[in-house]
Amino acid sequence: MDPTLPIVALSLLLGAIIAFLFFNSYLGKRQSEVRSITTPDPSSISDPKKKLSSHTHSKKPHSKPHSSDKDQNKRHHPLDLNTLKGHGDAVTGICFSPDGRNLATACADGIVRVFKLEDASSKSFKFFRINLPAGGHPTAVAFSDDTSSIVVASHTLSGSTLYMYGEEKPKTSENKPQTKLPLPQIKWENHKVHDKKAIITMFASKASYGSADGSTIIASCSEGTDIILWHGKTGKSVGHVDTNQLKNNMAAISPNGRFIAAAAFTADVKVWEIVYAKDGSAKEVSSVMQLKGHKSAVTWLCFTPNSEQIITASKDGTLRIWNINVRYHLDEDPKTLKVFPIPLHDSAGTTLHYDRLSISPDGKMLAATHGSTLQWLSVETGKVLDTAEKAHDDDIACISWAPKAIPSGNEQVLVLASASGDKKVKLWASPSLPSS
Repeated sequence: MDPTLPIVALSLLLGAIIAFLFFNSYLGKRQSEVRSITTPDPSSISDPKKKLSSHTHSKKPHSKPHSSDKDQNKRHHPLDLNTLKGHGDAVTGICFSPDGRNLATACADGIVRVFKLEDASSKSFKFFRINLPAGGHPTAVAFSDDTSSIVVASHTLSGSTLYMYGEEKPKTSENKPQTKLPLPQIKWENHKVHDKKAIITMFASKASYGSADGSTIIASCSEGTDIILWHGKTGKSVGHVDTNQLKNNMAAISPNGRFIAAAAFTADVKVWEIVYAKDGSAKEVSSVMQLKGHKSAVTWLCFTPNSEQIITASKDGTLRIWNINVRYHLDEDPKTLKVFPIPLHDSAGTTLHYDRLSISPDGKMLAATHGSTLQWLSVETGKVLDTAEKAHDDDIACISWAPKAIPSGNEQVLVLASASGDKKVKLWASPSLPSS
């Protein structure tokens, strides 16, 4: 007998035992894995979210990110009604039509868009585009005599230009009814105004004070020190003033077309009066008063709806409300009615200043901005009604209240529009005032 045979037999036997033990262990593990998958965890039955997360952590959930983002945007702030998209660049100017149903936007992409606001909460808005002549970048917009007349400030390398666009009357015939309104055409234009400097703000008012004939007067303010008044329908210059304050921040015209006021580099606010002739035309502009009291530059101002008061914001950290309904010809000075500390601070507790102001058409709420922060204040008390931090993804360039309440769903609401360098225009509902 070969002496090696027992050794071989023993080796085979040991190999068989080892293989049996290995496969037995493998099958045991496999069964436990199968059990852990097919047998539900009691805790996952009571909490379906845990069950879902335990089986999808390695895979992306099958969801619609766009709808989710949209829902998050809607929940960004309770007053956030809507966002007007479609702008190709920073939005530099906005203006509501007198009836509040149209919103014109000036965009750095060279296009003015006019949105139809039939419902502020709508999922989509109809709008038409006005393409400016090549090379022009719109910086500000204002409605002229009606909702179809729009004045646009445009800036090029050669200077600033004003265009007034108006709709042509649609041509209709018995056989072919007009199905599409023609786009607005240029009715007048003024080139190289403001000594080639850019127009930073433009406000329009219907002249209703004294013997004024109801024409729309537009005040354009340059980044220099000059302000020019224009007749909205004809485009003729009807007045010119110089602030002599190194640099303008902005200028506004009172709702009744009587006063112009400018916020500039210094702490004083200069006010002029537009004098109207017996035939209703603007005859001259005369300096009538100064608002003295701030300790630092005034960044923005706005007239109250009754044209009798001015609200100013300053880098000194205060808001002031001034009474300008005084007999200045008898040397009566404008009076400070109220002084409010600006209720906005940085992380170190330092008071910040407001960049923009806009007062609601009922005169009760003041909207104010600093950077991308938007606040609503009570004009009566100066208290904060609401705050939207990071209202936009970039600094807010302009804000404006609709002159009348507009539909939002089944309600009529006061609406504020804000525009920014983030290529968006947002619509905000007004906060509720505390009951007295």
